[in-house]
Amino acid sequence: LATSIALHRKGIKSVVLERAEKVRSEGAGIGTLSNGWRALDQLGVGDRLRLNSSLIHKARTMLIENGKKREFVSNIVDEARCIKRNDLVEALSDALPKGTIRFGSHIVSIEQDKTTLFPVVHLANGNSIKAKVLIGCDGANSIVSDYLQLNPKKAFACRAVRGFTKYPNGHGFPQEVLRIKQGNVLIGRLPLTDNQVFWFLVHMQDNNHNGKDQESIANLCRKWADDLSEDWKEMVKICNVESLTLTHLRYRAPSEIMLGKFRRGTVTVAGDAMHVMGPFLAQGGSAALEDAVVLARCLARKVGPDHGDLLKDCSMKNIEEAIDEYVDERRMRLLGLSVQTYLTGRSLQTSSKVLRLMFIALLLLLFGRDQIRHTRYDCGRL
Repeated sequence: LATSIALHRKGIKSVVLERAEKVRSEGAGIGTLSNGWRALDQLGVGDRLRLNSSLIHKARTMLIENGKKREFVSNIVDEARCIKRNDLVEALSDALPKGTIRFGSHIVSIEQDKTTLFPVVHLANGNSIKAKVLIGCDGANSIVSDYLQLNPKKAFACRAVRGFTKYPNGHGFPQEVLRIKQGNVLIGRLPLTDNQVFWFLVHMQDNNHNGKDQESIANLCRKWADDLSEDWKEMVKICNVESLTLTHLRYRAPSEIMLGKFRRGTVTVAGDAMHVMGPFLAQGGSAALEDAVVLARCLARKVGPDHGDLLKDCSMKNIEEAIDEYVDERRMRLLGLSVQTYLTGRSLQTSSKVLRLMFIALLLLLFGRDQIRHTRYDCGRL
């Protein structure tokens, strides 16, 4: 949706193929830092989303090990908020021209037209679409990334649950991101409003439970939170069960980000299809929004304002050059995020003090003491 809006704002028409029958969203909340808000403002939806989210002023991490507690606190100077995923999807879909989204369009295969060399998309309903440009924004299980022959995503040995908890009389929590690592459990919360909290719960070792329905996911959360303090257990116990999502955390290896071929003809990828990463930096959503802005800007620069009608008059060479510029601009940014996310995740996951110190040393060596420098990145204007 963000990519389509960015193209629309540059005068380039696009069609969004959505396999569901209506606008949908899976997941609870998205922690969005200043770089994400810069992108949202370029897309024209930032102010609308600010109405339903509160500023976060501080980040606090607590490590509890063998009865000892260590705490790390940093003040957040730039903008940081949590957005409800439903609010984001609605804001983006409302900003698109009517008819842009084609529902019930499930892609089953992609091929290259032997004559024109442009991509042909085959749908489950038997229809085919000849495209001038195909952008795979289809998530971690991307059929478009398979077409690009990108290597399979790798998995962290942990799973995460995300959810919302509503406190009718107010939660009373400070406006901060709080993360606690205790044993094999990492739990965190971000106030969304005075009455609602977004939270996440990651278990570093428990991979045996399928979580096939909402109630079983809720039971799993209660089990994982059993050794935590009463306020955390209460938050999990009274949560909105329907909001819960269970995810096996995956990532695209930094080496693949550095060396992967993210273009084949006029086909490319964006968002999780390009750079799925763990949630340890809260950058997956914001990085996807950056992709949208950069890709639309690169395409518009090559095709020019006279080629807005589905790029009909634009040559394949110009489109390929535009996509190559997009990939080149994004690659180093994404490489830094993927490396930092990977090392942070591994440092939290390992039970070995030696390995943890090694990962922390690598983080300090590569990213210095300013470990939130990535949040000040500016993807630029559309």
